[in-house]
Amino acid sequence: MEKTESVSGNGRRVVVIGGGIAGSLASKFLQFDSDLTLIDPKEYFEIIWASLRSMVEPSFAERSVINHKKYLQNGRVVTSPAVNITDTDVLTADGLVFGYDYLVIATGHNDVLPKTRQEKLSQYQTEHEKIKSSESILIVGGGPSGVELAAEIAVDFPEKKVTIVHNGPRLLEFVGQKAADKALDWMKSKRVEVILNQRVDLSSASDGSKTYRTSGGETIHADCHFLCTGKPLSSEWLKGTVLKDNLDGKGRLMVDEYLRVKGRKNVFAIGDITDVPEMKQGYIAEKHASVATKNIKLLMSGGNEKKMSTYKPGPDIAIISLGRKDSVAQFPFMTVSGCIPGLIKSKDLFVGKTRKARGLDPNLVEP
Repeated sequence: MEKTESVSGNGRRVVVIGGGIAGSLASKFLQFDSDLTLIDPKEYFEIIWASLRSMVEPSFAERSVINHKKYLQNGRVVTSPAVNITDTDVLTADGLVFGYDYLVIATGHNDVLPKTRQEKLSQYQTEHEKIKSSESILIVGGGPSGVELAAEIAVDFPEKKVTIVHNGPRLLEFVGQKAADKALDWMKSKRVEVILNQRVDLSSASDGSKTYRTSGGETIHADCHFLCTGKPLSSEWLKGTVLKDNLDGKGRLMVDEYLRVKGRKNVFAIGDITDVPEMKQGYIAEKHASVATKNIKLLMSGGNEKKMSTYKPGPDIAIISLGRKDSVAQFPFMTVSGCIPGLIKSKDLFVGKTRKARGLDPNLVEP
């Protein structure tokens, strides 16, 4: 193990674990106020809600897949998974050890992702070719990813036969019934077949027959399939660390109103990994990053703990894009669909806004 000592510690060593929506923004906010280390298994940050557009339009990913070093001018980027946490250090899979005065855990959900930006862009090109060369496409999972991918394909490739199979009673179970009904009506209007309350046996087409069987006995012919089911939280590894007792039964880190891990003075958790009772969404993860970094800056400067910012969950708002022009939007007092809510999200998918928040040109394609 190689201990990496900071040259300018002075109680200002901050380690951020996870370079997703929350971790990237927290790192950006802290880079000039601390001796910052960002630890992430990949060298880039991705605007994840833009990924489904990138599958039908690979060039879209040029703006939404961003090397960490593009927005971090003054931080250390370590491309390796974190594997252990002690009261004073973080250990990576490469055997490096980083001491911390403050720790931010923003590991989100578990996913197998390419390590480099170029590999990620190539992956989108491959998925695009897969869609283009198929006449029929099966999408497994009717949550936000499955619905948005089906919509992107239905709009850009209206001649293709798209089928969604979802094992729940309705699409988009994380939002209300009205939003789910509007999404289903839109799918029907675009001739997308939706099969509910059934699972797909993906091994049933392993013989190359391109025929999939469902748990309800139906058969679906599809040239290719995409798995759009939920990913588990990236917290299993924490069970072997000093934070093992800070996880709840669902594997989430229990936090206080300051987004500190309960019982810890200098460890914060932000984004989907927290047990805050709210809808898990990107814009909420960014709010977490803002509150936690304000508190870390206050503590680093010797400020009074009583002046720390508190985080209060807001009303549940969700916008699910349906192709390039439409969307279904759930607000606290109403649910709407069509091109009016589509103006909010569907054209640019908040990519310009998300880039701008990290100090980047909203429109510039990364070289």
